[in-house]
Amino acid sequence: MAHAVLGGLVAMGWMVLPLARAGADAPAAPARSARATAAPAAAPQAATTTGDLVPPLVAAGAAGAVAAYGYGRRRRRAARTTPGGDPGLTPLHELDRQARRLLVETDDCVRVGAEELALAMDRAAGDAVEPYVYDLRHAEAGLAAAFRLRQRLDEADATGPDPAGGEDDRRDVLEEIIARCQDAGQRLDAAAPGFDQIRALERNATAALEFAETRFRKVAAGVRAAEATIASLHGRYAPAASLPVAGDAEQAKDRLLFTTSHLNQARQYADRGDGPKAAAHLRAAEGALTQAADLVDGVDRLAGELASATAGLPEAIAAAQAARDAARGLPPDARAALVGPLGHAESVLSAVRHETADGPSDPLDALRRVAEAAAGLAGAGGGELPDGHEQALVPARSALGGAACFIGTHRGAVGSEARTRLAEARRLLGPGSVPLSEVLRADDLAREARRLAERDVRAYGNPSGGRGGAGAGGAVLGGILLSDGEGGPMSYGGPRTRGRRGAFFT
Repeated sequence: MAHAVLGGLVAMGWMVLPLARAGADAPAAPARSARATAAPAAAPQAATTTGDLVPPLVAAGAAGAVAAYGYGRRRRRAARTTPGGDPGLTPLHELDRQARRLLVETDDCVRVGAEELALAMDRAAGDAVEPYVYDLRHAEAGLAAAFRLRQRLDEADATGPDPAGGEDDRRDVLEEIIARCQDAGQRLDAAAPGFDQIRALERNATAALEFAETRFRKVAAGVRAAEATIASLHGRYAPAASLPVAGDAEQAKDRLLFTTSHLNQARQYADRGDGPKAAAHLRAAEGALTQAADLVDGVDRLAGELASATAGLPEAIAAAQAARDAARGLPPDARAALVGPLGHAESVLSAVRHETADGPSDPLDALRRVAEAAAGLAGAGGGELPDGHEQALVPARSALGGAACFIGTHRGAVGSEARTRLAEARRLLGPGSVPLSEVLRADDLAREARRLAERDVRAYGNPSGGRGGAGAGGAVLGGILLSDGEGGPMSYGGPRTRGRRGAFFT
């Protein structure tokens, strides 16, 4: 404030100075008649003096604006930290609740937007859907930035209490998360009417129904194959290996039951010429069908990952043994820092060898432990030892894929914390070369995301069927049907438009 006041005084001095200089330079007027005679000649001098006043006035105004901004900012900060402060300021806990809710809401909108956009791309020209692809990518980028901010905030919370001024910083981050989510949602809301024209479900329900029914038959066959695959995994590996997909075939059947019911209703309304109701039931069926396909694909994906881990485990063990032997060959002073990692590596290698020799095991978990042991040796050895980078990628990507599938097919119950960890794991395992430290961190985050999501689902319980008929409970759990009063199926769009077909869902 003092700086701003000083600036204002300097500006005022600059403004007065030309007047003082003009007064000192002008000769004394001898008589009233002389003043009248000289008046025309004085006009240019007056204009010059007025022009000289403009810069000082601008400076004074700027100084005043700076002073007002600083004063207002201090008042807002005081209101934030003073009990009974600014009543218009949203409490911090409420701001945090809004940020979490918007993260979940926006994530659901982006997921459904990607799902419905893929269906549109199957049946529409590429240039027609391109603007909506761009809008979705914009929303995805904003959501990813919001999740990154939330992750940093959670990491800061985990380190201990905030330092002085931490409440203001936390408020700023929460407001940024909210702003990014709102921007993403508004972008999708604005695109929704045009997207409906591209998909034209209300006008072309019959053609879309035929496409969905063909897809249904393919997914139904996949469910039967997934049941056989899960039975095979039970016989080949330890129970823990197939646990991530243990109930996926049954859930896929539940989604298909819902799909059958709503494809039938969509067909009936289409035959009657009621396009809006046909579109609403078709959209619900599409959502359930997509989740059933995801569950089937998840079983196939895990089977392939377990086979890859089984094939790669001997090489990983050999690499870890080579790293152990290299560590033992280091000079005594360098080897001193490796006592702990060497002991851990020996223990892990011995346990893995016994597990694989005694019968069915979990090769992904074994590969993870061996890779982590090799990474510990490499880290303690200053990077001179093999680090098991390639071996660590297999379990990390498996954990990421499993968490993504679980959260996507249970999103009606999963909160912001699990989604945030998943988003951070996905960021760390993004395209390009990934450092080993980030691979291991992504693996941890993906498994944490899965644990948190399973906790949320347990707390959510088993939703009742209610509106939507057979399989509606699973559809609500999967976020296919909205459970917040809108009741209808989710469609491409933001929070304001995503449930627009709910009025026709009867």
